[in-house]
Amino acid sequence: MSLKKSILIIVLILLIDQISKVYIKTHFVIGEELKVFSWFRIYFVENDGMAWGTKFSDFISFITDRTAKLSLTIFRIVAIFGIGYWLYDAVKKHSPKVLIWAIIFIFAGALGNILDSVFYGVLFNDSYGQVASFLPAEGGYDSLLHGKVVDMLYFPLWKGYLPDWLPFYGGKYFTFFEPVFNVADVAISTGFGLIIFFNRKAFPKD
Repeated sequence: MSLKKSILIIVLILLIDQISKVYIKTHFVIGEELKVFSWFRIYFVENDGMAWGTKFSDFISFITDRTAKLSLTIFRIVAIFGIGYWLYDAVKKHSPKVLIWAIIFIFAGALGNILDSVFYGVLFNDSYGQVASFLPAEGGYDSLLHGKVVDMLYFPLWKGYLPDWLPFYGGKYFTFFEPVFNVADVAISTGFGLIIFFNRKAFPKD
């Protein structure tokens, strides 16, 4: 696969990701839900941390949430350059297509969430009790590099009380699948999934 084709695919994924996020941000308030099917809903939440809402400050107790957020955003920016070089090198060396596809998905997803973290704080006002505006006159809800990632895809495939005989969680109310995510997250997960399930094809031994 050529580098030009790889870039076109990345741009396409980014467009789908960003268009969906901007639409949700400018049409929903935080916590608003649209039921599409019983097992699929559009549910607007914002995430200022890592996967599943985890924050650096959850692991490093002596730093503030804002410092942790800034550190995470800077880390993501540095990482995207590394992933970009990985893609360039893989294409240049004519690596297996499955590896190139995996890197494309990971790069596009990572970049999609970086755009939220870097710019959304200054491009939109907050979504609490109101639908956010793009480039509001009073300014955004936060500063550059402190934006929150927009999530909206929710798949509560099953809800109910677990059997009492289960250890630790028996008798508790449980939702599967509970995390809320976005198109960028799907792309990242797809990329890592390709590497895991097709590891031998992605990294053939000479």
